[in-house]
Amino acid sequence: MSDQSTAPRMTHRQVLEAISGLLLAMFTSMMANTIVGTSLPIIVPDLGGTQTDYTWVVTAALLTTAISTPIWGKLADLTDRKVLVLVALTFFLLASAVAGFATSPGMLIGARAFQGIGAGGVAALTQVIMADIISPRERGKYMGLFGVVMGVSTVGGPIIGGLLTDSIGWHWNFFVGIPLGIISFVVIVRTLRLSPRANRKVRIDYLGIVLLSVAASLLLIWVTNVKDYGWASTETYTMVGGAIVATALFIWVETRAAEPVVPLSLFRNRTFTLSVLASISIGVAMFGTAVYLGQYFQMARGFDPTGAGLMTIPMAAGMLICSTLIGQLVTRYGAWKRYLVIGAIVMTTGNAMLATLTYDTSLILVGVYMFLLGAGMGMTMQNLVLVVQNTARPEEMGVASSGVNFFRTIGGTAGVAVIGSVLASSMTDQLAQRKDELTSAIAGLGAEGASIAEQFQSGTMPITRDLPATVQVIVEQVAATSIAHAFLIGIPLGVLSLVAIAFLPNIPLGRKNNAERLQEQETDAVDELTATEAAFAREGAMAVASTGAIPIVGEAPGQDAPRTERRP
Repeated sequence: MSDQSTAPRMTHRQVLEAISGLLLAMFTSMMANTIVGTSLPIIVPDLGGTQTDYTWVVTAALLTTAISTPIWGKLADLTDRKVLVLVALTFFLLASAVAGFATSPGMLIGARAFQGIGAGGVAALTQVIMADIISPRERGKYMGLFGVVMGVSTVGGPIIGGLLTDSIGWHWNFFVGIPLGIISFVVIVRTLRLSPRANRKVRIDYLGIVLLSVAASLLLIWVTNVKDYGWASTETYTMVGGAIVATALFIWVETRAAEPVVPLSLFRNRTFTLSVLASISIGVAMFGTAVYLGQYFQMARGFDPTGAGLMTIPMAAGMLICSTLIGQLVTRYGAWKRYLVIGAIVMTTGNAMLATLTYDTSLILVGVYMFLLGAGMGMTMQNLVLVVQNTARPEEMGVASSGVNFFRTIGGTAGVAVIGSVLASSMTDQLAQRKDELTSAIAGLGAEGASIAEQFQSGTMPITRDLPATVQVIVEQVAATSIAHAFLIGIPLGVLSLVAIAFLPNIPLGRKNNAERLQEQETDAVDELTATEAAFAREGAMAVASTGAIPIVGEAPGQDAPRTERRP
């Protein structure tokens, strides 16, 4: 028997108090990714990094977030969720401090990797805890708060990062989140109250965790560096082969583990499988496209980090407005599928428009394209988690919720890596094609041209706005064309997302939160057990009455040839 009990349904005010700390923690972790977007063109050269380092500063955090998300989700099904979210937040804050003191690209990338582990826990556990205290039908009106968090972190992060980089130094991109994280820690401790969970033996699938980490890491490292390795190379064969073997072993282990990290039974749920497919595309749009928009505004348009951050406002506005509006409509009317379909169409359209960018595209048009992309993400991202939680078994809420986040993050990580690889390759090819033109422009600068030529030869792209006009225009054209080519990757993935969403079962949203569903499940189990015991008792009484025999203790009525004891 379980000792789990369910507290009375919380009021709107109590819910807001309970999730306030979670939302602040989520904002802090999300801002850690967006705050560096506009500052990386400053940070990476300052640390002596290359375009590959630029990609890995982002990819490292996304990769570890992806790997850790299902692990946190599984732990959420096994142990105290409040303690887990506090541990994840602490991990994130310590890594942020190390990142702020980074003195080399390697140190920064390592700190970002540990940041990702904490961020994965915060993201996964926040949504699981939300399911504990809010029913799927009611959750829509609270999704507006998630929209505000995503919108403010998306637009506020780059602006704050740019201002800090320009005025104090890029190190404060990482330090600024520490006080916010400490505040969220205190708020969670003081306000979050969860119903006691059923006693359950904790069994960690360590082998599954290792195999999942190996498979994801090998694949992402290969994707990031394939331009250097070559498609037919020893490195490619080793990494891709290793990822395939690790994945096959992971699947085999998961079918036999007592508590698998990713229960394969989840994929028998049509809603979960289709939501995973759709989430991959959203991950590419959310992480991949958004990251390289900052590079577009600085390298192709000559903005400083602060200006580049301000230019991302339309995308954040689209996300905030549509997430809030659609959340209210979902709660009021209960319909959700139409909004997901529309969101997928709008997101794909915005991505396709961004793939047409040039160095002189009207900034108004760029803003419209970004608004469409943000609006599509706002309509789809949280709703996909919502529909999965609506159909998931209560005892698997952690792994189901984190599963969607896991594949979305994998999509984003792969998206950043692939877009970065395509961007670097395209930029290298175009600079080679325009080598004579660029050499001529640099030669015309005299002594000043020598240092600029040295930067190009070292593989470090110079800051565009600091270049003389004759060189600047060439670099801007090359950067804009390369970034637009890289954005083409999101179009077929957007179509895949639309198809997956179109086939989602249109199941009505439930009106009970996860704690209530668990209590109902336990009550039903007790009632069934009581009814079974009563049936056995009646059958036993009838046997005694008809035969005068007393069943031996431990023998159930109805068994073949029961041993009996005659009355004296």
